[in-house]
Order: sequence, then structure tokens, then C-alpha cells
Amino acid sequence: MKSRTPKILHEIGGTSMVGHALAAARGLDPERLAVVVRHERDLVAAHLATLDGSAVIVDQDEVPGTGRAVQAALDALDAEAPVAGTVVVTYGDVPLLTTELLKELVASHEEQGNAVTVLTAVLEDAAGYGRILREADGTVAGIREHKDASDAERQIREINSGIYAFDAEVLRSSLGQVTVNNAQGEMYLTDVLSIARTGGGRVAAVVTTDRWQVEGANDRVQLAALGAEHNRRTVERWMRAGVSVIDPATTWIDSTVVLDEDVTILPGTQLHGSTTVARDAVVGPDSTLTDVQIGEGAHVTRTHGSGTIIGEGASVGPFTYLRAGTVLGADGKIGAFYETKNVTIGRGSKLSHLGYAGDAEIGEDTNIGCGNITANYDGVNKHRTKIGSGVRTGSNTVFVAPVEVGDGAYSGAGAVIRKDVPAGALTLNAASQRNIPGWVESHRPGSISATLAAAADSAASAVDSAASAAGADTVDAAAASGS
Repeated sequence: MKSRTPKILHEIGGTSMVGHALAAARGLDPERLAVVVRHERDLVAAHLATLDGSAVIVDQDEVPGTGRAVQAALDALDAEAPVAGTVVVTYGDVPLLTTELLKELVASHEEQGNAVTVLTAVLEDAAGYGRILREADGTVAGIREHKDASDAERQIREINSGIYAFDAEVLRSSLGQVTVNNAQGEMYLTDVLSIARTGGGRVAAVVTTDRWQVEGANDRVQLAALGAEHNRRTVERWMRAGVSVIDPATTWIDSTVVLDEDVTILPGTQLHGSTTVARDAVVGPDSTLTDVQIGEGAHVTRTHGSGTIIGEGASVGPFTYLRAGTVLGADGKIGAFYETKNVTIGRGSKLSHLGYAGDAEIGEDTNIGCGNITANYDGVNKHRTKIGSGVRTGSNTVFVAPVEVGDGAYSGAGAVIRKDVPAGALTLNAASQRNIPGWVESHRPGSISATLAAAADSAASAVDSAASAAGADTVDAAAASGS
């Protein structure tokens, strides 16, 4: 992958590749589950512990090969208690593999009494894959690696996925006979098939028509292709469950997201993490939400948010930034060009446009005016602002935390609130307006502002002169009439 991140920790759909593979395996409800690790062992093991604490971590030694990896796992499990029955072997880089397909593999293996059952797929282009060689009765005669295959064998399009169901005793005995006497110096797991057949065991295959389930990722191109296919399936699944996705091609939904019926997702929307969207809510367009809970009937438009709760019937956006800890009550509003962080906003309250609310508590039915800011940081510590219910604030009000505003209070435009405001009070602290005539012409001579100001003064003087002349004519006329 040309990455500091181990291959199987790269993500699609919000989950690591090994996370997807582990979930598919765990869906079989196995008695025990082992994961064999080697490259970047500590990073992988730490990640696995967050996904499935009961999985047994097994270290592969210096002997290379998939056969050795399986042998190491079997030895580790046997040390706890001898493994019996069916052993399933799968891989950490096949993220689209499903539990349902693994169950089909196990059921076929056990119903037919096979020693080994291999999962195969038929590809249009099988180059690079091991080919499945069949007997006349349909059983598997062997697997021929591409580099060792004859021209005729390379025409075979059925390939080995590397995913198997084994009889535990056959697997244990056969692995003891596998050597590293080959060009690669590796223990090949595929050697178990021929050993099992030589011992009289039946080797068969289950063929899947869904090649994506056995596709792995060895570089970022393949990872992106798997990610796109995973997303296509996820989006399609939600549409079939009653979600309207207007443009599936520009919609990305993690496997961990939960959507209700009659949700509408507009183009350019990405839903990540533990995001949930309730019935009749509309999300998008052009929104990216991570770990956000959206209530019934809410609308979220052109918004970037994380760690947020949006109440039913609430409205957010456009061009809104919701940071962690934002809680918007039912029927509330956070409008255009607003940023919020660690703030609780009560039912029906509105922060409509052009502001910042951080480390704050806002009551119900409060209207926060345009350009309001909670100044929560003094350069060392964060402080909280508390604004009551039914409050009305003027444009460009600044709350210098810590400060409290009582229920029903008002603030005038441009107010800087440094002290608590009692309930029902009006707070004003703006200085009286002062105009200095001629300042621009004297301080910015030659500027466009000075030119326009001079023209405006000239026009105003002309109007005054005309008005004065008209007044004089009126007086003369009145005198002539003798009134």
C-alpha cells in the first residue's frame, strides 16, 4: 500500500478491511476465532482488540506462507483445547466477503462430508490467480498457480479464492506433511488439498457468482475499487429499505450508519461513523456528517458536522459547521455561516446567521441575533455562557464568558455583555454616535471616497441654495399681495 498503515487497517465504508473480514467470520458464531498477525504486529493487535476482544491473537513465526499461518493458529487453539469439527480459513483483506457466503461454504462442506471445501469464483480475466482443476465427477483435483499453469490450464476461468472449510483432523494431519520445498520457500496451504485427496478425502468447491466477495486489495487502486463497490451496495440496500437517495453516485454511506424509512439524502452527502437519521429527515445537498444524530423531520443543508445531536423538526444550514458537543433542540435552528461547539440549544431557539456559539447553554424560544458571538476563551481557559429562555439579542452582541443572561432579557445591537443580565432587562452599552464632517476629504484627499463625498456635498449645497431661493420668492410674492 506504500503506507505507514498496515494494509488490513486501511478502511472502506468506515471500517478497516480486517474489521469487515472479522465481522463476516464472527457472524458464523464460531466456538473460537483466531487472527494470525505478523507485519506491524502491535498496531494490528491493538486495533483487533477494539473490534473483538475475544479473538485470539496468534503470531506467525519466521516460516513464510499461508500454510504456516494456519498451522500457527491451529497450534495456538489446540494448546487451549483440541480443535474438532469444521475449521474455516479466510483473509483480512477481503472486505466484501459476507457471513451468508461463509455459511453456504460451511453447509456444503458438512452436508457432503468433505475433507476440504474451497470457495471459488469465475472471472472474465483470471490472470494471476490459481486455477481450479476439476475431476470428471466435479470434485476438485487440485489448484494450479498461474505461474505454473500450462497454456490450456490458463484458459480456465474458475479461480481459487483462498477461502476454505477444512475438517480439523484432516487439516492438522496434512499441515504436518507440508514442506517448504518450492521456489518460494513457503508453506503453501493449497498443498493440503492434494495431501487430503491422497489420503482418500473428498475435496470439493462452492462457486460464487459474486466475484467482489473474494476480491482482496493489494494497493490503493484496488482498495478504492472495493470501497466504491461497498458503497454502491450500501446505498442500494438503504434505498430498498425505503430511503430516497437522489444521486447514488455522489452519496457515500458508512456501513455503521443507520437510516429510517422515508429519509431523503440529497446529492453530495457523506454519512460516516455512528450517524443516525430518523424518519422524514432531509440531509444535503453537499453535507458531511460524522457521528451525528438527526431527529424526525429535521433538515440539514450544506453542513459539516460531527458529534452532534439535532432534534426533531430542527433546521441546520446552509454553510454551517457543527462541532462536537452541539445539541440542537426540537424545532430549533442553526442557520447560515454559523459555527457551534459544546453548546446546548433549547426547543424552538434560533441562531439564524453569521455567528459562533461555544461552551454555552441556551434556553427555549430564544432568538440570537445576526453576528452574535460567545467569547468563551480568555487565552488560558474556556468559560461558559448561559442564556435563558425567551431571550432576544440584537445584532453583533458579544457575550464575554463566564456570563449569564436571564429569561426574557433583551440586548441592543452591538452590546458587549461582560456582566450578568437580570431576567426581563434590556442591556445597552454602546457609546453615543459622533459624526465628524469633512474627515474623508481632509484625511484621504484624492481618494475615490473623497471625490464622491465632495460631489455629494456639492449636490447637497445646490439643493440647499435652490430651496433658499424658492423661499425668498415666496416671501416676495407674499409682500406684493399685501398679505
